[in-house]
Amino acid sequence: MARKPRIEYPGAIYHVMSRGNRQEAIFLDDRDCTTFIDTLNEACGKTGWLVHAFVLMGNHYHLLLETPEANLVAGMKWLQGTYTQRFNARHKLWGHLLQGHYKAMVVDSSGGNYFSTLGSYIHLNPSRAGMLDRDSGKLADYRWSSFPLYLRPSRRPDWLVVERVLGELGVQDDRKGLAWFQQYMAKRVLEVESSTDPRKADDSWAEIRRGWYLGSREFCDELMDRLDGSLKKARRHSLSGREMRQHDETEAERLLQAGLKRLGLDEDNLQEMPKGADEKAVLAWYLRKHTLAGRAWISQRLVMGDESRITKLVRAVNQEKHYARLREKIEDS
Repeated sequence: MARKPRIEYPGAIYHVMSRGNRQEAIFLDDRDCTTFIDTLNEACGKTGWLVHAFVLMGNHYHLLLETPEANLVAGMKWLQGTYTQRFNARHKLWGHLLQGHYKAMVVDSSGGNYFSTLGSYIHLNPSRAGMLDRDSGKLADYRWSSFPLYLRPSRRPDWLVVERVLGELGVQDDRKGLAWFQQYMAKRVLEVESSTDPRKADDSWAEIRRGWYLGSREFCDELMDRLDGSLKKARRHSLSGREMRQHDETEAERLLQAGLKRLGLDEDNLQEMPKGADEKAVLAWYLRKHTLAGRAWISQRLVMGDESRITKLVRAVNQEKHYARLREKIEDS
């Protein structure tokens, strides 16, 4: 099965989420939750990981994870493999516990409100799932989350870091700041409970659920550069997903700009030239030859109309002699 690439580098931040195999429970009782946290504690000791937020949710878990060293893959292999062994041994089971590959969304740590956004998203999971008593339940009553540990500094493990989430909200890790934070999260709980769809109570959550990174456009460009490096070490056909598609289109855009320059064209020319112009045909051929960008993207980017035109023209550029001069010109490095 194709896998998504893991972008690893020192200091990387990830929103990690993993579900039970076939959506089945991975925490059957409090003892399982304790075992997972103990295993996470060991993993942090082995890897140097820091955790900014976490929650355990029956059939899945979330971590807002920082890796001072580039060791996400090795650490996750140990964490998930060791917890699975311990879970299976306790319950006299065997086989896979967790579903396929975990999700690891890379998070921009240079600015913005990404830590506080993800911290709230993770901590509010019990509320979104309807697990709190609407009359008397408090978010801090849910034991298997980092939220009650935020409020009780003396109980925090060494690997739990609260300063980034609190700092983006403008509060200190002191009695006054934590009291404000508790009130703030209580208001967020009310927002979730009063929403017609708790999953959509905050517009930013859609990007968290669907995206492969959370951050600025500049951060995405940095990730594309890192992904370029990882592709040199991996078989391209083994990688897939939204980030790979974006990589393909980013690379196609770079080559398009180089091709335009070699042909003496610019963006205005693309708008003005006929859809089937020789230059556009050769540009399409060039992009299809050197990237995995799709026909639809190429057709739209080159203003060529229906994407079915691409296949016909690329074949013609390969076979017909009158394209030879333009082919040579665009390939000239």
